[in-house]
Amino acid sequence: MQKTVLSGIQPTGDLHLGNYFGAVANWVKLQKEYTCYFGIVDCHSMTMPYDAALLKDNTWKMAYQVLACDVDPERLFIQSLVPEHLELSWIMGCIASYGELSRMTQFKDKVDQLKTKDKDAFVSAGLFFYPVLQAADILIYKADYVPVGKDQEQHLELTRNIAERFNHQFNVDYFKLPESLFTEVPKLLSTADPNKKMSKSLGEKHFINLLGEETVIRKQIKSAVTDTGDSVGEMAPGVQNLFTILKACGNMDAFNSFTVNYNDGNLRYGDLKEVVADTLISFLLPIKEQYLNILANKKQYQDQIYSSSQEIRKIARKTLDEVREITGLLKLNY
Repeated sequence: MQKTVLSGIQPTGDLHLGNYFGAVANWVKLQKEYTCYFGIVDCHSMTMPYDAALLKDNTWKMAYQVLACDVDPERLFIQSLVPEHLELSWIMGCIASYGELSRMTQFKDKVDQLKTKDKDAFVSAGLFFYPVLQAADILIYKADYVPVGKDQEQHLELTRNIAERFNHQFNVDYFKLPESLFTEVPKLLSTADPNKKMSKSLGEKHFINLLGEETVIRKQIKSAVTDTGDSVGEMAPGVQNLFTILKACGNMDAFNSFTVNYNDGNLRYGDLKEVVADTLISFLLPIKEQYLNILANKKQYQDQIYSSSQEIRKIARKTLDEVREITGLLKLNY
């Protein structure tokens, strides 16, 4: 029997190269080996200040872009179309402890991020509670594995604690304890500041839009910082980042050739940047073409996503019916 994998992505606008190689490209590989459920987790986006109309647009945009990257549409759902996630999160919130949530480092980081911009910034209770919703996202599908980065390990540990406490409190062996699924993911850095991870929060110069114009991408690669002067005896982060992009895009001939040049002391940054830009633009072209095709037929794809969300919802509904029975809540009459 195939193991189950759950993963989600917030709809924060266009995918950038780091999102793609850090998550979505991995989804495409995982769906060939596991039973996968991939969510556009729009409810999570409500924990930080947001624009309602923009959230709706970004949710569809993210869904279209994920599909353009070859994610199986039958595996894709939109979180708010499966309200069982929210109901289970309340039940799990009554299992989780205040102490556990207060120790979550990402909550502290995001509060700091808000307060840096405005010391009187509003901090929602949802931001504090959202790791419980994340646990519900995972547990409602009884996932065996969750692809995580190092910054998400604490959240998965909370999920395991909640599952274990639920089983103990109600004297059942119901929820699996999901495990981390670590896969080889290229770590892409900002081309403007290679000491930082590629991220939208740093500004437009710091990420490469998956659907970006060719001229913009060429300019970003051409102006990429290569020598920060702090990498004596080893490859500078900016140079390594360009090599990482080459390898991630599958241009191993160029990767190997430039590696030889680097080792021989003959590497010309201008040549490297030109080939990286050509490789990247060529790599992204099929994704852009597929995305434009989806946009031209978006009603069809919206219907498809509604349908897949409803099919996946049946699985969530079954779990919630069983959880209601275990926890003493009344049975729903459909």
